[in-house]
Amino acid sequence: MGIFDKGVKKTNEGFFKRLSRAVIGKSRVDDDVLDAIEEALVSSDMGVETTLKIVESLEDRVERDKFMSMNELVDMLRDEIAKLLDVDGAEDVRQGTLPFDLSKKPYVILVVGVNGVGKTTTIGKLAARFKAEGKNVILGAADTFRAAAVEQLQIWADRAGVGIVRQEMGSDPASVAYDTVKSAVAKNADVVIIDTAGRLHNRINLMNELTKIRNVIRKVIPDAPHEVMLVLDGSTGQNAYHQAQEFSKATDVTSLAVTKLDGSAKGGVVIGIVDQMKIPIKFIGIGEGIDDLKVFDKKEFAASLFNPEDIAG
Repeated sequence: MGIFDKGVKKTNEGFFKRLSRAVIGKSRVDDDVLDAIEEALVSSDMGVETTLKIVESLEDRVERDKFMSMNELVDMLRDEIAKLLDVDGAEDVRQGTLPFDLSKKPYVILVVGVNGVGKTTTIGKLAARFKAEGKNVILGAADTFRAAAVEQLQIWADRAGVGIVRQEMGSDPASVAYDTVKSAVAKNADVVIIDTAGRLHNRINLMNELTKIRNVIRKVIPDAPHEVMLVLDGSTGQNAYHQAQEFSKATDVTSLAVTKLDGSAKGGVVIGIVDQMKIPIKFIGIGEGIDDLKVFDKKEFAASLFNPEDIAG
């Protein structure tokens, strides 16, 4: 069983349920099958533009080869998906290693995203991973607007056994970020992860706040933050894509973490976002457990999404 099977099980089932209706009794790919693929991909929330790219590639191949078996079709789907996920910054990864260049010290990760997407939980799990690798980690509780955010981050810091810098509710987030990086430098920390408020209803405020945080961090570490990671809830489908667009306008997002894929049939949104935004995914969350934050592997993900056994026969 692949590491992402649990995360994309519902997407996989939904896709192949639709596809199997079109392919029953057929030994080769025809227009009906291609139409069914298009419908199934759109239903998995891949987005129309990304879906059309894939379907056009399949049509070209069918036109050229005149014959394509179902297994060849699945192989090609996997290849096309892996190709779309191969954007600048998308590294070939090995599970067990974290996709960051920790030659910079402290390595500063700014984490952004709307409330409720699993941002704080992702930070906690990431901190635990770094700690398990022997890294000295400090968290910054710069989401000072949401009542439970600071306490929630404190619980994760305690659980992971890492340091945390926090201030009172309603404090200036930039002040927390500044104190965090100052503390990290003083304590010779390896990694800093800063939580931020997830308010999207006013993009100008969000932009100003994130710019201010970035500027105060640079007073201490001129080339930081080294990573701006946007956390998205994969179960919200196209809504996640709209959030990615908005945050990209507000700040320079360098990578994505997609959570809650295990309970959703909308896993196609992952492919659509990467294809349209050209931002690499570094992690996906496939469950509640501390080990359920997985380093994203494009080939493994594509293989889990389309399993030929699902349409065998």
